[in-house]
Amino acid sequence: MIKVGITGQSGFIGTHLYNYLSLFKNDFTLIQFEDKYFETSNLLAEFVSKCDVIIHLAAVNRHYDQEEIYSKNIELVDKLISALSFTKSKVSVLFSSSTQENRNNQYGRSKKEGREKLIEWAKNYKNGFIGMVIPNVFGPFGKPFYNSVISTFSYQLINDEIPKIEIDADLNLIYVTKLCEIIRTLILNNTEKIIEEFIIPHTITIRVSDILEKLKVYKENYIVSGIIPKLETDFDRSLFNTFRSYINYKTFYPFYYKKNEDERGIFVETMKLNIGGQVSYSTTKPGITRGNHFHTRKIERFAVIKGNAKIQLRKYNSDEIIEFILNGNDPSFVDMPVWFTHNITNIGDDDLITFFWINEFYNPEDTDTYFEKV
Repeated sequence: MIKVGITGQSGFIGTHLYNYLSLFKNDFTLIQFEDKYFETSNLLAEFVSKCDVIIHLAAVNRHYDQEEIYSKNIELVDKLISALSFTKSKVSVLFSSSTQENRNNQYGRSKKEGREKLIEWAKNYKNGFIGMVIPNVFGPFGKPFYNSVISTFSYQLINDEIPKIEIDADLNLIYVTKLCEIIRTLILNNTEKIIEEFIIPHTITIRVSDILEKLKVYKENYIVSGIIPKLETDFDRSLFNTFRSYINYKTFYPFYYKKNEDERGIFVETMKLNIGGQVSYSTTKPGITRGNHFHTRKIERFAVIKGNAKIQLRKYNSDEIIEFILNGNDPSFVDMPVWFTHNITNIGDDDLITFFWINEFYNPEDTDTYFEKV
């Protein structure tokens, strides 16, 4: 078991990395980190002494003037090195730097100099070090107006604001889960080495205006009409999962279908998809619960067409439970967000009939299904 600590654990990448590594319970023990540790030297020393590997993500890049950004990021590196030196811990450090290292700004300068300081520490103390140079990262739950233009555009579109392109440039991007996969591999295979510069490859280059056009289509299809948009690539799926993470689930769901009724009975269009996948249905006996699992990439829809159901959602590693009551007399659906454990319970007296759609065929070798009670 490798004991891993993540500075900046509560941030965008830190939260994703912590949650992702927690899925590999046989490989890692995660050491809790709180931002206040940087303000108290003994707490920081206690933290580093517990770790085999530290991923140093803590940094600022906005909402300060340029000199403050530089000084704060260097200060964080200096405090980490001081704690490592004081404890004489045999710890390997993975440092999160940026492709902005070579740009003429104080954030890039702080990242480059921070990496150089940690290289010197690793050589002096004969510890492992990897200086990761990371491209632009995007993914669900990022902070709008801070982490990524994708977060900002998604938030604005879902809240009926008008996004504005400041500079229409090409962006080199990596999805946050892919970054976590790479970091996991580095921890398992390279932590005893000193790798001064490890370039994390971007997975796509795309223009800002092209991103915005895709997101506008997602809004028109999904938010307005409940239609799953065309998702032709892994990037499209990741972008869509990022987009829908900014929906206010409490008010958006359940999404009610148009019910067409005449003397013959009822007709309801349950699935409108510009994408493939797998459709199935289930009957559920009264009082029975299905689910209690979450997905990290799959898009899944629960459509109740007969009976009474309670659907519950809870974001992984949080306590708040979101609950919906659906009734087949008013057919409706709830889509499952990534990283939300979910279930469905028959709360009626008769069998519950539910249609399920998921965007990929079930693969027992790669289920992307993690069991956890809501």
